[in-house]
Amino acid sequence: MKGAPAVILLSGGLDSATVLALARHEGYTCHCLSFDYGQRHTVELDAARAVATAHGAASHRIARIDLNAFGGSALTDAGIAVPEEPGEGIPVTYVPARNTIFLSYALALAEVLEADDIFIGVNAVDYSGYPDCRPQFIDSFQQMANLATKRGVEGHFLHVHTPLIDWSKAEIIRRGNELGVDYARTVTCYQPDAGGRACGVCDACRLRREGFANAGVPDPTRYREPAPEHLPE
Repeated sequence: MKGAPAVILLSGGLDSATVLALARHEGYTCHCLSFDYGQRHTVELDAARAVATAHGAASHRIARIDLNAFGGSALTDAGIAVPEEPGEGIPVTYVPARNTIFLSYALALAEVLEADDIFIGVNAVDYSGYPDCRPQFIDSFQQMANLATKRGVEGHFLHVHTPLIDWSKAEIIRRGNELGVDYARTVTCYQPDAGGRACGVCDACRLRREGFANAGVPDPTRYREPAPEHLPE
C-alpha cells in the first residue's frame, strides 16, 4: 500500500501529530483534515497547519462546522467552565457526537480521494472517559461506513486506523520522539491563551505533562505560568 492515499484527522494536538507521523512512516500519502467547529480557541488550527507542513502532508483542509450552535460542552459553550480538577464520570469537556461528525467528514473526503484508509488518534488508555474514543465505537463506525458508501458497496473496504488506541501517553510520546515529531508545535490544552501557551491545570494538560514525565522526555510545552512542580492528585 506504499503511497496509497489516507485521510488523517489532525487536531493540532500531541496524539494526532503522532498519528500523522506514523501514517507517513508506513508510506501513506497523507491528506490531513482539521475542523474549525466553534471550539473555545483556534490556536490548535495554527498548530495543525504547522504539523501538517512539517510532516509533508499532501494536502490539509480545514472544514468549518458549528458545534457551538448546540453547546453542551466546556469546549464549545463559553458558559461552561473548563474543569481544573479531575472529576467523576464523563467530563464536561466531552463534545457531543464530535468524533462521529469528524469521522463522517473524513469518510466523505476518503470517497472523493478514493482512499480506503482513515487515521484517527483516539485512545482508550490515557484519556478522559469519552465514549467516542472506545474500540467499540470505532468498530461500529467502520462497519457503518462500509455499508453507507459507494466505494464500500463496490468492494473497497474502508479501514479506520486507531494506532494509539491501547498506548499509554508515555508510549505515544516515545514513539513520536523516535519519528521526529516536534511536540513544541502541538497544542493540547483545553484553554490556551491567544499565543498558544497552555494553562497547565486542565485535564488535557495534566495527561500531557504526566506523559512526558513517564516517557523520560523533556516537556517542550509553553505554559502561561511555570508548570506546577507536583502533578495534581
